[in-house]
Amino acid sequence: MSENGNLAMVDYDDEEAGLAGSTAPENPAERLHLAETVRMAEAIVFASAEPVTDKALEMRLPEGVDVPAVMDELQRQYEKRGVNLVRIADAWAFRTAGDLSFLMSRDAVQQKKLSRAALEVLAIIAYHQPVTRAEIEEVRGVETSKGTLDTLLESGWVRMRGRRRTPGRPITYGTTTAFLDHFGLAELRDLPGMEELKGAGLLSARMPSNFAVPMPPADPDELTEDEDPLTDLDLEDLGLLTPRGGDD
Repeated sequence: MSENGNLAMVDYDDEEAGLAGSTAPENPAERLHLAETVRMAEAIVFASAEPVTDKALEMRLPEGVDVPAVMDELQRQYEKRGVNLVRIADAWAFRTAGDLSFLMSRDAVQQKKLSRAALEVLAIIAYHQPVTRAEIEEVRGVETSKGTLDTLLESGWVRMRGRRRTPGRPITYGTTTAFLDHFGLAELRDLPGMEELKGAGLLSARMPSNFAVPMPPADPDELTEDEDPLTDLDLEDLGLLTPRGGDD
């Protein structure tokens, strides 16, 4: 759905012409089936308040449908419209076209600006995840307050992933799908590389020759070999789950 909550549906009088310019099948019956399936996928994504995953689409669309092909066709139909179909991790959503976002600025909710410390921590988590608080402090060279991490958790851009298999079993942090959505990234690998960061003035041109921007994980939801998942007891200790009462 677009940022202002409004979205015009495709003019299906022109649907056949649109499919003719795509990679749609030549068989008329198959083309009709694809067109109808594309309409169904459009309705599902349009009606959802959250990005719709490929798995959810597979469950709701006719059995055996080639979901990637359907979504590629729907994305093509919207690529030059005022709203675009965008991929966010393993999900899909409608968003206002990037060059028209200024039209929505007057209606946008003003978010509280993050402090410099919070921005630094967010960048470290994005590029180094999974990362612990001690590892964040090692990169920054200064202590990181609990309040800074709490702010990022409350923003919905950072989450607790698990526990590191090291003494003390520290919490590991990573980014969320909301982080990708907010910054217009389809996946973590779309984060700016070193040349892009230098071009934006965020890195000095005189960086050490051995300096390299870390490569984020391909699948941010998959725990690494040195991480354990968070248990209910962990969540209780962290105040994220209401403690269960004792047996009567």
